[in-house]
Amino acid sequence: MRLDLGGAFAALIEWIQNNFGPFLDGVTSVIGATITGLEEILLFLPSWAMILLFTLLAWWVASRGVAIFTVIGLTLLEDVEFMLLGVEVAFGMGLWEFTMQTLALVATATLLSLLIGIPVGIWAAKNDVVDAIVRPILDFMQTMPAFVYLIPAVVLFGLGQVPGVIATFIFATPPCVRLTNLGIRQVSEEAVEAAQSFGSTPSQMLYKVELPMALPTILAGVNQTVLLALSMVVIAALIGAGGLGDPVVEGIQQLRIGVGFEGGLAIVILAIFLDRITQAIGEKAGASTPAATG
Repeated sequence: MRLDLGGAFAALIEWIQNNFGPFLDGVTSVIGATITGLEEILLFLPSWAMILLFTLLAWWVASRGVAIFTVIGLTLLEDVEFMLLGVEVAFGMGLWEFTMQTLALVATATLLSLLIGIPVGIWAAKNDVVDAIVRPILDFMQTMPAFVYLIPAVVLFGLGQVPGVIATFIFATPPCVRLTNLGIRQVSEEAVEAAQSFGSTPSQMLYKVELPMALPTILAGVNQTVLLALSMVVIAALIGAGGLGDPVVEGIQQLRIGVGFEGGLAIVILAIFLDRITQAIGEKAGASTPAATG
């Protein structure tokens, strides 16, 4: 007798679809509205204004070098036309709208990952039984091929941006949980004992001692979550999520090397921008923690 795990999983997905229809519809509405709202915000201002805002953010949070890269890189994503010595010159790849769509998808998936991943990481840090249960689940989530997540996501949520966000959320959440768990477990015993000696309650211990001291590690998890979410862009485009994955998929399907290269380059530019910003935030948080300041 052979145990049919695939059939059992398919039956589970069908059972969820039949019994949790209203809940799935609600999730679809909330996630869809979040993506649409973020896209409208990102596309509300002209591209040059958004590039200026992102450049100022990079300069303020990171460094002048990151700001220079931001203005050059994001300008390359836009389609700029100007006159030079009486000749019309075109510059850029014309992928600004796709880039903002991707940023909205990544932001939505990252927000969902943080809302669920950080509390689960805190719970796992406080309870060894929960940690023992969560750890193999995270191993499964990280090692399962990302394409496999698209199948149940499409069955439960249909085609479009929502299943793309759900698949991205599953793929990108483990680092957030792991590093939140690790950061809280690495808080020094001396700091915990000092807080206990002053009569701190468990909630005061968590919010005033453990989370502030674990913040650099937690933000490292946020950085990894953002980059993993961005790495799912091309895969999510296969089920209609849109964004920068579309030109890459088009290049693969139609063997258009230039189109695929431009889409890939745009993803690299956005990834470097997000990585440097989140890294800089984590470094500043580390410099301001009690452990770092003595």
